[in-house]
Amino acid sequence: MRYEIKDIYPPQSVLRAMELQVAAERQKRAQILESEGKRQSQINIAEAGKAEVVLNSEAAKIDQVNRAVGEAEAILLVAKATAEGIEQLAQAINNTGGSDAVSLRIAEQYIDALSKIAKETNTVIIPSNINDSSSVVTQALSIFDAIKLSKSKKSTNSENA
Repeated sequence: MRYEIKDIYPPQSVLRAMELQVAAERQKRAQILESEGKRQSQINIAEAGKAEVVLNSEAAKIDQVNRAVGEAEAILLVAKATAEGIEQLAQAINNTGGSDAVSLRIAEQYIDALSKIAKETNTVIIPSNINDSSSVVTQALSIFDAIKLSKSKKSTNSENA
């Protein structure tokens, strides 16, 4: 024997309870989806902050390396230019009249340095023989001659060896 149930009419209280259950399930799913969305949003914000910090750090590192490379290249260029200047000066000194030119240049620089010192400060310390610039030039030339003599001795010793 078989029975077929065609229409069921539960009481209103049961229908209301079922509707409340369905509404509660929908609300629960909505809250879960909302909390997962907030969670993912916070994760995305945190990852963006992390990426920003990493990129800023890498940019600072690259900037620091570039500055260091630039400073190193500048130092090398200055050293090379200084070496070339010294070499040209040495060649010029060995030419006729080179010693006289050095004497003149030293005297000019001495006078220029003293005038700069006098302009920059209220207190000036000056050498006792300021009126005797020839003694300063003589001292500079004696140093120059000593270097020249030392150089000629080295070249003579290397030729004899």
